[in-house]
Amino acid sequence: MKNIKKSFFYLTIIGGFSGLIYWIILKGKMLESGRNIVSHHVEHGHWNDFLTAMMQNLQHPLAILLAQIVTIILVARFFGWVCRKIGQPTVIGEMIAGIVLGPSLIGMYFPEFSAMLFPKDSLGNLQFLSQIGLILFMFVIGMELDLKALRNKAHDAVVISHASIIIPFALGLGLAYFIYHSFAPQGVEFISFGLFLGIAMSITAFPVLAGIVRERGIHKTKLGAIVITCAAADDITAWCILAAVIAIVKAGSFTSSLYVIVLAVFYVLLMLKVVRPFLKKVGDLSSTRESLSKPVVAIFFLTLLLSSYVTELIGIHALFGAFLAGAIMPENNKFRSIFIEKIEDVSVVVLLPLFFVFTGLRTQIGLIDDPHLWKITGIIILVAVAGKFFGSALAAKFVGHTWKDSLSIGTLMNTRGLMELVVLNIGYDLGVLSTEIFTMMVIMALVTTFMTGPALDLINYVFRDKPTIIPEEISNKSKYKILISFASPDKGKTLLKVANSLVKKQGGNTILTAMHLSLSSELHSFDVKDYEKETFLPVLSESEKLNQKIVTLFKVSNDIDFEIAETANQGDYDLLLVGLGQSIFEGTLLGKVLGFTTRIINPDRLIDKITGKEGLFENSPFDESTRQIIANSKMPVGILVDKELEEINRVFMPIFSKEDGFLMEFAQKLIHNNGSQITVLDTDGQVRNSREIQENVRSIEQIAPNHIMMMQERTIKKEFLEQQDLMIISLESWKKLIDSHSTWLNNTPSVLIIKP
Repeated sequence: MKNIKKSFFYLTIIGGFSGLIYWIILKGKMLESGRNIVSHHVEHGHWNDFLTAMMQNLQHPLAILLAQIVTIILVARFFGWVCRKIGQPTVIGEMIAGIVLGPSLIGMYFPEFSAMLFPKDSLGNLQFLSQIGLILFMFVIGMELDLKALRNKAHDAVVISHASIIIPFALGLGLAYFIYHSFAPQGVEFISFGLFLGIAMSITAFPVLAGIVRERGIHKTKLGAIVITCAAADDITAWCILAAVIAIVKAGSFTSSLYVIVLAVFYVLLMLKVVRPFLKKVGDLSSTRESLSKPVVAIFFLTLLLSSYVTELIGIHALFGAFLAGAIMPENNKFRSIFIEKIEDVSVVVLLPLFFVFTGLRTQIGLIDDPHLWKITGIIILVAVAGKFFGSALAAKFVGHTWKDSLSIGTLMNTRGLMELVVLNIGYDLGVLSTEIFTMMVIMALVTTFMTGPALDLINYVFRDKPTIIPEEISNKSKYKILISFASPDKGKTLLKVANSLVKKQGGNTILTAMHLSLSSELHSFDVKDYEKETFLPVLSESEKLNQKIVTLFKVSNDIDFEIAETANQGDYDLLLVGLGQSIFEGTLLGKVLGFTTRIINPDRLIDKITGKEGLFENSPFDESTRQIIANSKMPVGILVDKELEEINRVFMPIFSKEDGFLMEFAQKLIHNNGSQITVLDTDGQVRNSREIQENVRSIEQIAPNHIMMMQERTIKKEFLEQQDLMIISLESWKKLIDSHSTWLNNTPSVLIIKP
């Protein structure tokens, strides 16, 4: 009755007001008489008019901008993925994506497409958006600086950092002396050209360097700490010098620039002495996610925007203001993490690739079409590497580091990446760098960033330590080794319970490793230690409760799925336990369509289809991450579908084929270690028809007759499933259940899916 009443009300309101709207329109039409209204005539048919309107919409500036952003993000993600797979930082892929979309490749071979996607009139919008992205990014870079660490370890770091700036700066200035006549734009003074070449040679990409240090697991070492501190000191010094250089270039002479520099110094002091204490008070009161309300967020964003605006007005570029605003943010790590999370996704995923492509559109590798020009490019790379690499390495050796550490510091400091592009674009915008020299310097930035990984590998190979004796407890292959990989502490605790139930009575014959991986792009150098401690604390506490000894393993990676499988394979583990993630493509029609599309265009899945690991139309019941881990792991993998698992006393184990016989091994382990009650469902007489499974069941019955029970019912009651704590099933049988839309799925307890 209530529903009928609501339906009647709905129809009355919608029908009544629709009629009223129609009546007003009819009456309004009468008002047009005598107002010379020109009626729209259909000229070429409705369909053609519709197509014409669509073409006009496609050429609208907003439509072009959106098409550009979508294309740029897709291409940048693809090249970033390729670089990740070959062990290079994602930023190199994004830089290459920019060059590919620019006149060096797409513009050269598909000029019409390039002109349609990047018409000249649209580049202004792209530039402004990319600048906003850079401002946000520089703000994040400023916040990632750990000024406390800088103060504590400043002595060595400052010596190395300043030597790594002054030496390449002098070499860059010297290089400018020789190429000024050939490559400096007309009307540009030598001091402007020379200073920009000098600063371009001295820059270090702090974010790329920090990412490499974390990915190689050296952030906890003395080398990692010193190199991160050096890069931070380098960042501050280089950006201050850049601000002075911009002031000199804009003012035209050093004397005129003194006014700008004095004003800039006054502004920095104002920010440090007045604004910073105020922000610290606000930050102390808003250090949790709940207390960080919108008005508080607005205060910090206003600080960022005002700081960028003031430095742009002073004449030292808005990016310096953004960097300074980030550096003076409250030092509370939790506050910084929350705030970086709010900004980083938009700036790094959406806006920063626009900057790479905008740089790529300015880069014309086709201009370097002469052996002499390539020779100059080679000399630029040589000077850049010699200045930065040897400058840093020699300074590090002088302050007492070993040759291996000194050369590693030199290699890492030689990474230029994104920050080099920022400097070059500023020089290009100021008219100090010509397109030719800009292109040569972009190539130098790519080469110096690309060579970091291989150079570190070479140094490690040359200075490799003597083979160490592997501890007996790790090398002993007779021990049963389980690796649990968890995404959150709660999942880690549950996986630990499952692993414990399989080995708890085996004591010294077992090694249980709990591993947590974090994406290098989502972890910041200042909170690595705190993050690791917070993540493992609940798992360690659970291990004490269970009286289960565990080994913890924390890694930072740029490819978590690959790293999990690789660690498990290299560690020669007997079982890998992971939690099931939820696929974003399941649950809706659009999600399924997108999921199918992803299976076709996803590079990982495409490779699996080509190599035959996965059929073209095969439907995986797992999310992408789990699917990758299963595909690349060489040992049995257990995937836990957790439904608030507390105990593992009653376990249900359906056998759908004789290939499921391997599950009996897990039944034995659970009975022996945990005293679990196992109910085996013999579907279609599979157990009766398999001698091997029958023998396994008999051997269990002889040792623990009260702990295993056979079941042959065709229909499983909901009440029975509700009494079980865990269902253990093979991967193939789980797929069949999913495909058949079995009613079990609605009533199952927690499920452990085993891939043999």
